[in-house]
Amino acid sequence: MGKSILLINGPNLNLLGTREPQIYGSTTLPEIEASCKAQASSLNCTLDAFQSNHEGAIVDRIHAARAENVDAIIINPGAFTHTSVAMRDALSGVDIPFVELHVSNVHAREPFRHHSYLSDKAKAIIVGMGVYGYKVAVEHVAVNFKSKTDKPAL
Repeated sequence: MGKSILLINGPNLNLLGTREPQIYGSTTLPEIEASCKAQASSLNCTLDAFQSNHEGAIVDRIHAARAENVDAIIINPGAFTHTSVAMRDALSGVDIPFVELHVSNVHAREPFRHHSYLSDKAKAIIVGMGVYGYKVAVEHVAVNFKSKTDKPAL
């Protein structure tokens, strides 16, 4: 297989499909994960999905990704976007390129949602495309990110 992708979803995203569907839509997280895995496979990539409501668990999963030689992370940090220096430091510390993803347009919502601790470190940011943003993120990583196993041409 080609690239290894880790999809991380943060707090409350386990409630997708039922939580504020007028903002987040009716697609569930298991549906999103299954779709992303199928799409990654069709692009010759592997994708592992992880969700937690706990900041430390997400930091631990980011750290583990380095030992697993993950090529890219797609992360929807949820509310941790606006509060977590620890996640910022973890993502910077593992030196794995990442895409920051938000289902809703956080810039059109409450002012406290306008600041991200991750955006300036992200290789790409996808905002406000609904769950379609996950599809865009997987394709972007598959097409544009390098694999750690890529060998330079001789």
